[in-house]
Parts: sequence; structure tokens; C-alpha cells
Amino acid sequence: MTVRLPVLDDRGHGSLRGDGSRIKVVPADVHGRFNNVRRVMFAVLGVIYVALPFIQVGGHPAVLLDIQHRKFYLFGSVFNAQDTWLVFFLLSGGAFSLVVVAALFGRVWCGYACPQTVFLEGLFRPIERFFEGPRAAHLRRDQEGVSFSRIARKTAKHAFFVITALILAHLFVSYFVSTPLIFAMMKGPPSAHWEAFAWAFGLAGILYFNFAWFREQFCVVMCPYGRLQSALGDADTIVVGYDTNRGEPRGKAKDAGAGACVDCMRCVVVCPTGIDIRNGQQLDCIGCSACVDACDEIMDSLKRPRGLVRYDSLNGFAGNARRFLRPRVALYAGLLAAGAVALFVATQNHHSVEANLIRLAGAPYTIERGIVRNSYELHLVNKRNDTATFALEPSSEYTFVILKPRVVLQPLEDVRIPIFASLPEARARAHSVVRLRVRIEGHEQDSFNISAPFLTPVDQ
Repeated sequence: MTVRLPVLDDRGHGSLRGDGSRIKVVPADVHGRFNNVRRVMFAVLGVIYVALPFIQVGGHPAVLLDIQHRKFYLFGSVFNAQDTWLVFFLLSGGAFSLVVVAALFGRVWCGYACPQTVFLEGLFRPIERFFEGPRAAHLRRDQEGVSFSRIARKTAKHAFFVITALILAHLFVSYFVSTPLIFAMMKGPPSAHWEAFAWAFGLAGILYFNFAWFREQFCVVMCPYGRLQSALGDADTIVVGYDTNRGEPRGKAKDAGAGACVDCMRCVVVCPTGIDIRNGQQLDCIGCSACVDACDEIMDSLKRPRGLVRYDSLNGFAGNARRFLRPRVALYAGLLAAGAVALFVATQNHHSVEANLIRLAGAPYTIERGIVRNSYELHLVNKRNDTATFALEPSSEYTFVILKPRVVLQPLEDVRIPIFASLPEARARAHSVVRLRVRIEGHEQDSFNISAPFLTPVDQ
């Protein structure tokens, strides 16, 4: 029989015990300059998340990833399925940006801009505090056992959690089906749009599970970015830390010879991952600065200088000078710059029209009454954000038969046009090329030429 020894105090040990069991973290509310910045960041990012599907740019949502129809709209630019290779540059650019930020400022992304933090601390935690009250009252009710008040509070809290998760999930789905369509789907029965229904409620379930229960475990257990911090940073990286030289030995404010830390545990109870920042750098720290504001508040009340817990580098805490530019930062920034150049070049080669002149299946050419004929198919895609009229102008060297010499295409609409090019056999020569100019009426500066081999008996 295994005897489990009682844990007298779990504070400051994170959200996991040594045996793997979880410690419930109920952080106290905190006020201060960094918390004010975080609230502004949460509000701005939340508004952006909600507004992007509604904002119209060029007659389309600012961000719409219509996977079903393979149409993608991004801040006025239009892309189709053939442009998905650009996603590599977008994702790698975001990854290298986080690497540079991590090398310079540690986990500032995690504490201020990560969606996990934004939604948890900006939405779900305030809902919990509204129904459960401050930390002390919340823990006291949990220890009192079952009561009508506790059941009512938790039922209302989780009902609001579910509603919030559903709203966030439907907003996420609207990035893929547009807001008017998502509203139309919501008015109809689930069976009419079961895929969108399944995605919305599946995501809502995941969000509810994450923000109502899993919470800091996502950062501690699942997120790979936090695990990479020790490799990305160095002694000059800005982190949240405790000034041991100034704070130790801990003692009461009136104790002679005691350091600045009065061991009030305020920095511990406000931590969203339940760690004690005074124990040194820890993987569980997300750099949210709640402990900085909490400690500054105590220092102000004791009329002592702020900064016992602060943003600084390990060299700064040791009293050494901090270097901003250093080899790893230069390397990361260089890789980011190279990726930015590659993305710029790739986007410059992205055309608003896609045209491919391909040979039709069958014989490479036909000869009839001394005339050599090649058969082609022009695949034309309008990747502009507006309706465009295309005029096909062949070169004069060949005789062309074009079934649709002028065509009107809606945004991201495509058409396949059979084209036949002929040439007298007497004028045939090896490695001939047939050329076709695609002119965009009203936008002649965007017109371009396409070509394809013209095969004759001479090529054999």
C-alpha cells in the first residue's frame, strides 16, 4: 500500500507536483504598469481577431481563407490554390520573428500576445473572477464543500465559459466561410451545413476544455516554444527575474540585516503558472510580469525602490553590462532578413493573372493539305480582386483559331480555351515557338506574353 504524504504548502512549486499530480492554480488579481500594458494588448488583439472577418477590403473580407472554393483573400490581395507555396515564407517568417524576439526579450510573446494568454487572461479569467470572486474567496468556497451558492456560481461560470467558447469558435470558422455565410448557416438546421457545424462545436469543445480546465498546462506541457527558450536565450536576454543580491536574506521589514524581500509571497500568488520567481529561471515562467507589478506594489507600500523583481538580463542581475547585439542575435536576425527578402521576391513574382498554354493530349501535330497544325489549351485564371476582361492577341507568324478571343472573368474565376495554331509545312523549322499576348483591357500595363513549342516534322 502506497502512503501519500500530505503536502503542507504547494505555493511556488508550479502546477505539477513531483508525482505528476496537478496543483490547482488560482492566481490573484494584480494591478500595475505592466498589467495595464497587457490589458491594452489583449483589447487590441481581441478587436483585431473579431474585426478581421468583418472588415471589407476590395469587396472581400480582410482575411478569408475559403478552402472549399480554393480562394484566399488577404488584405486586398487575392490568391488561389497554386499560391499556397507562399505560406512557407509566411510561417517561416513568423517563426524566425519569434526566435529573434525570444533571443532579445525572452518570453514576452507568451506573456503579452500569445492567443493562449490573450483569451485566458483577457476573457476567461475575468469571467471566473466575476463569479468566483477574488482568489481568497474562491479558495475558501472550494474548501467549504458543496453548497447552493457554490453550485450556482460554478454553473453560471461554466455557462459563460461555454458561450464564450462558442463565440470564439464561430469567429474562427468565419475566417474560412465568411461572416455572412456563417450567420446564414446559424439560422438553418445543422444538417444543412454539418461540416461547419462540426468544426464550430468541435473547436468550441476544445476551447472550453483548454480555458476552463487545462489552462497553464498548455504552456507547461504542450507548447514547444517555451521548451526552446533555454536554447534561444543567453545571459543577455531580457527575462523576468529576482534580484538575489538585493533581496536576500529574506525577513520582515523591521528585521535588522534583512534584505529587501519581506517574503510576503505576493509574487507567488499572482503567478498564472504557480511558480516562485525567487527560485531562479524556470521553464514554467511565461514572462507575463504579474510578479513584477505585485512586487512593485509591495515596495511602494514599504517606501522602498522598485525593481526587486524586474525585467533584466542575467548579466544585469549579476551587476554586469548587458550586450544588445551579439552573435546569436545577428544570426537570427540574418536568417529573418533572408526570409524577408525571399518573401519579397516571391510576392513580386506573384502575378494578378495566371495563364498556362499547354498542349492537348493526342498527336503532337497534324498535317492536312500542306498545313501543320498544333492544338493547345489556354488555362486562364483571374487572380485580380475585380472583374477583368481579357483579349487574346496571337502573333502574326501563325494562323490561329481561338474559340474565345475575348473573355470576361470574375475574381478568381478561370476558363479553359481551345486554341489551334497553323503554319504552312514549307515554312516549318525546328524549335519553333508560338506566342500569344494576353491583354487586360483597362490595365494594359499588366498585359503579358505566353508561349509554347510549335512542333513540326522538322523537330523529329
